[in-house]
Amino acid sequence: MWDTAGQEKFKTITSAYYKGSQGIVLVFDLCDRKSFEDVQNWIAESEKFNNIEPVKILVGNKSDLVEERKISKE
Repeated sequence: MWDTAGQEKFKTITSAYYKGSQGIVLVFDLCDRKSFEDVQNWIAESEKFNNIEPVKILVGNKSDLVEERKISKE
């Protein structure tokens, strides 16, 4: 399992992580709309560098911070 925390400085090496991967867990911050919007970019990256269609799991973290939540359950 690789965790780049979505940081751009790791972008040059993440393409190697996607190659041959059978599953991808995408985690975003429920209190940060940009984090949620960036999920589409990470999905596109995973599809660009992988020759198979991996299973994708989307996880929203920080669900305990109800007052700061920016992403609805819908």
